Amino acid sequence: MKIVFNIFLILSLLIAFVPPFRRFLFHLLVGRQLMKEQRKYQNGGRPPQREGSIRVDPTAKKSDNDTRFRGGEYVDYEEVK
Repeated sequence: MKIVFNIFLILSLLIAFVPPFRRFLFHLLVGRQLMKEQRKYQNGGRPPQREGSIRVDPTAKKSDNDTRFRGGEYVDYEEVK
């Protein structure tokens, strides 16, 4: 039982005070999955394309109920001379 405690104590001290060991453990536990997710989102979920190819994303069709500014109310005015 004392050996298990000593191993646990040494590992916890290494994790607490040795940054390269911490980075190594993080890479083993989380790093690979994290890098895979970053690559997936960097590509936008699309498969890689050949260099020089062009891809155009289709735009959504606009409906008549757009919130675009179409002008305001007309205001009568008098020209001052």
